[in-house]
Amino acid sequence: MSLAFLIKVAVISSSGALAPGPLTAATAAVGVKKGWKGGFMVSLGHMAVELPLVIIIGLGVAILTREVSTVLSFIGGAFLLFFSYLTAKDAIRVNSLSASGSSASPLLVGISLSALNPFFIAWWAGIGSPLIMEAVGYWGLAGIGVLYAAHVWLDFAWLTSLARITSLSGFSLRFYKILLFALAILVAIFGVDFIFYAFTQSHLLPF
Repeated sequence: MSLAFLIKVAVISSSGALAPGPLTAATAAVGVKKGWKGGFMVSLGHMAVELPLVIIIGLGVAILTREVSTVLSFIGGAFLLFFSYLTAKDAIRVNSLSASGSSASPLLVGISLSALNPFFIAWWAGIGSPLIMEAVGYWGLAGIGVLYAAHVWLDFAWLTSLARITSLSGFSLRFYKILLFALAILVAIFGVDFIFYAFTQSHLLPF
C-alpha cells in the first residue's frame, strides 16, 4: 500500500515537474550556457522555496479533521483534472524546449521563479495537500519527509536532464509530447479517484 502511494506521488509529481512553464523555460535557457550543472542549481533554488512550503502545509494537514480532509480531497481532485487538461494542452502547443542562453544565476532563477509563481503555490495547496495528508496517515509527521523525498528527486532529475538536453543540438520533442499526454491521462485518473474519495471515503484505485 505505501509503495503504491509513493508511485502515485511520483506520477502526480511528474505532471508538475515536466509541465512547460516559467521554470522549465528558464532552465532550458540556463542549460544552453551552463549545461547540467545549471539545471542542478536551479533545482536547489526551487527546493529552497518548496521544502518550507511543504512543511508548513504538512504541519497544518496533520491536525485537520475528517471533514476538512474530505473538502481537500475534492479540491485536490478538481485541481488534478484541471492540471490534466493543461498538461494535454501543453503537449499540443509546445514547440521547443530550447531558448537563448541566460547569464542569470541558476540558483536565483530557481528561487525567484518558484516563490513568485502563484500556480506553483496553488499546486501544493490544491493537489499536494491531499497527498501530504495521506502520507501523514501512513507515517505520521515523518510522512512529510517521505512524501517530499518521493517528489523532489523528480525535480532534480528533470531540470538537470533538461539543462543537459538543451546544451546539445538536434533534440526532438516527439517523446516529450507523448510523455505529457500519458501524464495527462494518469493525472486525470487520479483526479477522479480523489473526487470519488471525497464523496465515499473510499478509493476507486487499489491504493
